This record gives sequence, structure tokens and C-alpha cells, in this order.
Amino acid sequence: MNDVLDQSDIDALLAAVDSGDIEEETTAGQLFSRHRRDLDQVEIRSYDFKRPERVSKEQMRSLETLHESFGRIFGAAISGFIRTIVEVKVATTEQMTYSEFIASLPNPTAFNLIRAEQLEGMICLELSPLIVYPLVDRMLGGASNELFIPQRALTVIEVRLLGVVLSRALKALSEAWEGIRKLDFTLVETESNPHLVQIVPPNEVVVVIGFEIKMGARAGTMNLCIPFNVIEPLMPELSAQSWFNVQRDADDVEFAKRITESLSGAVLSVGGTLAETTLTLDDLMNLSVGDLIVTDKPAVQPVVLTVEGEKKMLAHIGQHRGNRALKILRPIRADDRV
Repeated sequence: MNDVLDQSDIDALLAAVDSGDIEEETTAGQLFSRHRRDLDQVEIRSYDFKRPERVSKEQMRSLETLHESFGRIFGAAISGFIRTIVEVKVATTEQMTYSEFIASLPNPTAFNLIRAEQLEGMICLELSPLIVYPLVDRMLGGASNELFIPQRALTVIEVRLLGVVLSRALKALSEAWEGIRKLDFTLVETESNPHLVQIVPPNEVVVVIGFEIKMGARAGTMNLCIPFNVIEPLMPELSAQSWFNVQRDADDVEFAKRITESLSGAVLSVGGTLAETTLTLDDLMNLSVGDLIVTDKPAVQPVVLTVEGEKKMLAHIGQHRGNRALKILRPIRADDRV
């Protein structure tokens, strides 16, 4: 039996559907979930298994803003260390699979594994040889203007010198993440071939923040690869509004703490002004021992207590344990004539 319809059969079926003689068959979709949900309010979105996106755009913007702060802190720290200006800026922020990230890296490179005790899993921090060797040369006293970039793995000495730079990078990263959660990052291992390191399955989603590092005439890249399963517990806290609020509150508290600590150790000069009057230059030149200077202020009126020359309090003069003392009465008001 031939199951292929000719054009006349197709036209007849379409006409029957249009006229209502044949109803179009509809199939209701079924959703399977561990939790009971109202199917009318469930949002259904298409999902590409080859290009999964598990981090929302709002969370990606928060991550970009957070690591812009990391770039500024790290740039300032490394500039002071090697005594030259180093700029660190966020160039890209995207999510991809781990295999795509590894395929985009050169070989050899400085591939560093980082761990935070508060998180499960490891993070990758990759530095391009185009900037690693100039940094090492600068730490050894070179100018790195005409430095040749070798295509080889780092030596043991170069890895140790790079570790000094990475320690400042991890400290800056901890400081940048402090607005979300206090994280203590430590360096686990440094590898030259990224293809030999597999911290997550190849198809696992990772967030890659790309940085551009400039040091004089030299420039290179740095990539921070964060697997999604590592920061998944922090994702609810990465919404833009909550992050900015937490960061602002944390900054305010830290700023107030620093101001309080600085003021508590400040030394101020405090004095008591008994009375004030005016003299002519002739009277001042003719003063001698035993002369009396008369003021318009009665002796029973309180003394003006000054702090760094500014009139702040009214006080009574007296003695305390054999020493001259001032007993504070009240602050000076705007209507006081002192």
C-alpha cells in the first residue's frame, strides 16, 4: 500500500481542516518535575545543550563589576611592588564549556589552580607568557623593552617569582569578593600545559573573565575561569541590586571603622581661656612686673575651654589632686557671648 499522498489528497485535507470537517489534532505538553507546580505559570525556555547558559545576564553583569574591582586592586598592588605602572582591565565576560576554554589557551602558558576553603572545587587563573616573562624580567631588574618571549615552560625560579605576583592577585581577589562572602584563596599548583588539567568535565559550564594587562610597552592577557558548580551556592547573592547594597554597606562600615581608629589616636591640645582684652602697643611696651591687666569679664563667670584653638565648652577652674583642673559645665551654644 502506497502511504505517499499526492497533491490532490493534500489539497483535500487542507480544505477539510479549513472548513471544520476535520479538527486539527493538538497534543498537550507534559512537564515532569520533583515539585508540584502550576503549569499555567511555568516559564518554558529553549535550551541548547551545546551552548548552555546557566548564569543569567544580571549575574554576569554583577560578576563583571566585581572583577573590575579586582582589576583595580590587583593593578595598584602589583604597580607598587614592581615600581612601574600596571593596568589591569576586564576585557570580556562570557560563559562557555570547559573544553572550549581549554582549547582557546596557548601551550605553554602559566595555568594556575586556585582553591577557596569556603567553596567546593577549584578555579583556574591563566596568565599569558606575553606578560608573565616581562613581569619576571622586571622583578629581576630588567627593563623588558626588548625582551624575547621564549616558547617554553616556566623554570622553577620563574614559577617561584610568579608566585609572588599571584599571592598579590589572590589577596586582591579575596578583597573584591568580600562584598559577597569572605573567601580565602590559595594557590594549589602551577602547570604549563592546560590540556593536562581537568578540574571539571569537558562539557561543564564555566564563567570566564578575561583581563587585559598593560605594563609600559608590554601587554598580555589573564583569564579567570570559574566553574559554575563552584560558585553555584553564591549565585542568589550575585544579583546586581543585592551586590551593590552589600558592597556599599560593607564600604560604609569599613570606612567608619578606619576613621574611628585614626581619630582615637589623634593628639589634640586643650586649653582654658580665663579672659580676653585688648591693649595698645604703647601699653604693652610699658608693662612691668606687678602691673595689673583689667578685663571686662567678672571672675565668677566660667572659663572657656578650647580644643585646637576652637571654643567648645564652658568650665569652672579648680583643683584636682593638687593640679589645676577644669570642670566642664556644658557645650557652648550659638547665643553665648564668649
